[in-house]
Amino acid sequence: MSKKDTCEIYCYDEEKVNRIQGELQKEDISSMAQLFKALADENRAKIAYSLCQDEELCVCDIANIIGSSVATASHHLRTLHKQGVVKYRKEGKLAFYSLDDEHVKQLIIIALTHKKEGKANV
Repeated sequence: MSKKDTCEIYCYDEEKVNRIQGELQKEDISSMAQLFKALADENRAKIAYSLCQDEELCVCDIANIIGSSVATASHHLRTLHKQGVVKYRKEGKLAFYSLDDEHVKQLIIIALTHKKEGKANV
Protein backbone atom coordinates (compact mmCIF):
# COMPACT_ATOMS: atom_id res chain seq x y z
CA MET A 1 0.00 0.00 0.00
CA SER A 2 1.28 3.41 -0.84
CA LYS A 3 0.65 6.59 1.14
CA LYS A 4 -1.79 7.71 -1.55
CA ASP A 5 -4.37 5.02 -0.88
CA THR A 6 -4.78 5.39 2.88
CA CYS A 7 -5.53 8.16 5.35
CA GLU A 8 -2.42 9.90 6.60
CA ILE A 9 -4.10 10.80 9.89
CA TYR A 10 -6.69 8.91 11.95
CA CYS A 11 -10.05 10.62 12.25
CA TYR A 12 -13.57 9.43 11.54
CA ASP A 13 -17.13 10.73 11.25
CA GLU A 14 -18.79 9.33 14.39
CA GLU A 15 -22.34 9.99 13.12
CA LYS A 16 -21.70 8.12 9.84
CA VAL A 17 -19.95 5.25 11.57
CA ASN A 18 -22.73 4.80 14.16
CA ARG A 19 -25.48 5.05 11.50
CA ILE A 20 -23.86 2.49 9.19
CA GLN A 21 -23.01 0.13 12.07
CA GLY A 22 -26.69 0.26 13.06
CA GLU A 23 -27.75 -0.58 9.49
CA LEU A 24 -25.26 -3.45 9.35
CA GLN A 25 -26.83 -4.99 12.45
CA LYS A 26 -30.26 -4.97 10.75
CA GLU A 27 -29.06 -6.79 7.62
CA ASP A 28 -28.07 -10.43 7.15
CA ILE A 29 -24.61 -9.67 5.75
CA SER A 30 -23.39 -13.17 6.57
CA SER A 31 -25.98 -14.74 4.24
CA MET A 32 -25.10 -12.27 1.51
CA ALA A 33 -21.42 -13.19 1.86
CA GLN A 34 -22.32 -16.91 1.71
CA LEU A 35 -24.28 -16.31 -1.52
CA PHE A 36 -21.30 -14.61 -3.15
CA LYS A 37 -19.00 -17.31 -1.80
CA ALA A 38 -21.19 -19.98 -3.43
CA LEU A 39 -20.95 -18.15 -6.76
CA ALA A 40 -17.20 -17.49 -6.37
CA ASP A 41 -16.31 -20.99 -7.58
CA GLU A 42 -15.81 -20.98 -11.35
CA ASN A 43 -17.83 -24.16 -11.97
CA ARG A 44 -20.71 -22.92 -9.83
CA ALA A 45 -20.59 -19.57 -11.65
CA LYS A 46 -20.75 -21.47 -14.97
CA ILE A 47 -23.76 -23.42 -13.70
CA ALA A 48 -25.55 -20.23 -12.62
CA TYR A 49 -24.74 -18.59 -15.96
CA SER A 50 -25.99 -21.67 -17.84
CA LEU A 51 -29.27 -21.48 -15.93
CA CYS A 52 -29.57 -17.85 -17.05
CA GLN A 53 -29.42 -19.11 -20.65
CA ASP A 54 -31.99 -21.87 -20.22
CA GLU A 55 -34.61 -21.85 -17.48
CA GLU A 56 -34.15 -25.51 -16.56
CA LEU A 57 -31.39 -28.07 -17.06
CA CYS A 58 -30.96 -31.62 -15.84
CA VAL A 59 -27.82 -32.65 -13.95
CA CYS A 60 -26.48 -34.51 -17.02
CA ASP A 61 -26.88 -31.39 -19.19
CA ILE A 62 -25.06 -29.30 -16.59
CA ALA A 63 -22.22 -31.84 -16.29
CA ASN A 64 -21.70 -31.73 -20.06
CA ILE A 65 -21.90 -27.94 -20.22
CA ILE A 66 -19.23 -27.44 -17.55
CA GLY A 67 -17.15 -30.43 -18.68
CA SER A 68 -17.37 -32.40 -15.45
CA SER A 69 -18.64 -35.72 -14.19
CA VAL A 70 -22.25 -36.00 -13.06
CA ALA A 71 -20.96 -36.50 -9.50
CA THR A 72 -18.99 -33.23 -9.61
CA ALA A 73 -21.93 -31.33 -11.13
CA SER A 74 -24.21 -32.78 -8.43
CA HIS A 75 -21.80 -31.67 -5.71
CA HIS A 76 -21.80 -28.09 -7.04
CA LEU A 77 -25.58 -28.12 -7.46
CA ARG A 78 -26.05 -29.27 -3.85
CA THR A 79 -23.88 -26.35 -2.69
CA LEU A 80 -25.88 -23.90 -4.82
CA HIS A 81 -29.16 -25.37 -3.54
CA LYS A 82 -28.03 -25.12 0.09
CA GLN A 83 -27.24 -21.42 -0.47
CA GLY A 84 -30.61 -20.73 -2.11
CA VAL A 85 -29.20 -20.09 -5.59
CA VAL A 86 -30.97 -22.97 -7.36
CA LYS A 87 -34.03 -25.14 -6.85
CA TYR A 88 -34.78 -28.54 -8.31
CA ARG A 89 -37.58 -30.86 -9.19
CA LYS A 90 -37.60 -34.57 -9.88
CA GLU A 91 -39.22 -36.04 -12.97
CA GLY A 92 -38.97 -39.80 -12.82
CA LYS A 93 -35.26 -40.57 -12.55
CA LEU A 94 -34.16 -37.11 -13.70
CA ALA A 95 -33.40 -34.05 -11.55
CA PHE A 96 -34.00 -30.68 -13.18
CA TYR A 97 -32.45 -27.50 -11.78
CA SER A 98 -33.39 -23.87 -12.25
CA LEU A 99 -32.40 -20.58 -10.63
CA ASP A 100 -34.21 -19.99 -7.35
CA ASP A 101 -35.51 -16.59 -8.45
CA GLU A 102 -34.98 -13.66 -10.79
CA HIS A 103 -32.62 -11.92 -8.36
CA VAL A 104 -29.93 -14.54 -8.90
CA LYS A 105 -30.15 -14.02 -12.65
CA GLN A 106 -29.87 -10.25 -12.14
CA LEU A 107 -26.73 -10.73 -10.01
CA ILE A 108 -25.08 -12.80 -12.76
CA ILE A 109 -26.01 -10.32 -15.49
CA ILE A 110 -24.86 -7.33 -13.40
CA ALA A 111 -21.53 -9.02 -12.58
CA LEU A 112 -20.85 -9.78 -16.25
CA THR A 113 -21.85 -6.26 -17.29
CA HIS A 114 -19.58 -4.82 -14.61
CA LYS A 115 -16.59 -6.80 -15.90
CA LYS A 116 -17.29 -5.87 -19.53
CA GLU A 117 -17.56 -2.17 -18.66
CA GLY A 118 -14.38 -2.39 -16.58
CA LYS A 119 -12.44 -3.78 -19.56
CA ALA A 120 -13.89 -1.15 -21.86
CA ASN A 121 -12.68 1.61 -19.52
CA VAL A 122 -9.08 0.35 -19.27
